[in-house]
Amino acid sequence: MGAVPEPTPAVTPPAPVIRIAAAVIVDRDGRWLLVRKRGTSAFMQAGGKIEPGEHPRDAVVREVGEEIAVAVAPHQVRDLGRRDAPAANEPGHRLEAHVFAVDGVTDAVPTAEIAEAVWVTPAEAAALPLAPLTVALLADAAGR
Repeated sequence: MGAVPEPTPAVTPPAPVIRIAAAVIVDRDGRWLLVRKRGTSAFMQAGGKIEPGEHPRDAVVREVGEEIAVAVAPHQVRDLGRRDAPAANEPGHRLEAHVFAVDGVTDAVPTAEIAEAVWVTPAEAAALPLAPLTVALLADAAGR
């Protein structure tokens, strides 16, 4: 009798990637601005999907205006690098997040797509349901 062939291991396709720009907004008192989009439970940075052909910096400026009605000037935006994280609101997807600090924001007015915007300390944020990217950014800020 011939040898029984080894079973071929199942290959899991990579998770689809969503390219986003995220705004880390922290006030003078160390409070972070987090938003919760309508129909979701997780709090996260203001931001969203990068349009085809759009530069990530332009996307974060656009998204901050769309989500919290804040006009951001280019000098207010500092690149904090790129991160990968599971998507909070799209099961089975991963984020390629271009993260930017946005300085000088003191007020936020939630727009139609935002159910809630809150200013919280990192300790207060820990009590909220948070998106995975937000958990990682808060941990990095705390030096963990």
